[in-house]
Amino acid sequence: MQLLVSVRSALEVEPALAGGADIIDAKEPGRGSLGPVTAAALAEILGRVPPHHPFSVALGDFATTGEVTAALGAIELPSRPGPTFLKLGFSRVQSADLVCELLTAAVRSASALGSPPHIIAVAYADTERAGSLSPELICRLAHGAGAAGVLIDTYIKDGTGLLNWWSPAALASWVSKARTAGLLTGLAGALGPDDIACVAAAMPDVLGFRGAACDAGRSGRVSAQRVAMLRRQLDGHRETRDRTAYPASVPLLSRLNS
Repeated sequence: MQLLVSVRSALEVEPALAGGADIIDAKEPGRGSLGPVTAAALAEILGRVPPHHPFSVALGDFATTGEVTAALGAIELPSRPGPTFLKLGFSRVQSADLVCELLTAAVRSASALGSPPHIIAVAYADTERAGSLSPELICRLAHGAGAAGVLIDTYIKDGTGLLNWWSPAALASWVSKARTAGLLTGLAGALGPDDIACVAAAMPDVLGFRGAACDAGRSGRVSAQRVAMLRRQLDGHRETRDRTAYPASVPLLSRLNS
C-alpha cells in the first residue's frame, strides 16, 4: 500500500517527503476535490520532487473532450524516470458513453506527452451530490478506455468522509473488481488516522490524504510529523496487505515505475 499526500505548493513537498509519502500529489484544495494547481505552482512542486519519485497531478472535472485535450495539451511535464499520474473526474456527467469518450481522449493525449503519464479515473463516493456515475461503472469504463487506474474520493468536502458513504465491505468488493481488471486502485476522501484500519482492509494499492497530513486541516500546511504518523499506521497494515494481495495486483506499481 502506497501513501499519497496532496501538496498545494513547493513548500509542502519537503515535509511530505520527510514524513514518508510514497507519492506526491499536486492539488489545490481551495478549488475542490480535484482542484488543479497553477502552472507556476506545478513547475515549482515538480522542481522539489526527486525524478524517480512517483508523482500525480489533479487536473479537475471534465465534461467535454475539448476540455480534456486542452488540459493535457497545456500541462508541462518534464521527462522523468519516475511514474507520473494524471487524475480526472467527471462530476455532472451522467452519460457512460461520454465518460468513455473523455477517458479515451485523456489516454490518447497522454500518450503523446514525453514520459507518458498514466491516467487515473476518479469516481465519487457521494455520487448523487457529484451528479456523476457510480464508482462501479467508472471502474468498467476506465478499464475499457485503457486508463491505468481508478480512485474513489469524496466530491464535497464538508466533514463527511469516504466511510460515511461506503462501507468497508463495499470498498473491498470494488477494489477486488478493479484489481481483477488490472487497474491500479486508490481510496481517498477526508480519511483520518482512525480510518486507516478500515480502508486498509480493502487492500487498495494507494491511500490518499490531505487534511490528516496537515496542521489545521486540509487548508493548512502539510506537516512532516503528521505524515510520519500516517506512515507508521499504514506500515502496520502494509505487511498484512502484501501477504494477502491478489497475485495480479502485486506488479502494478512496479510496472508503472518501469
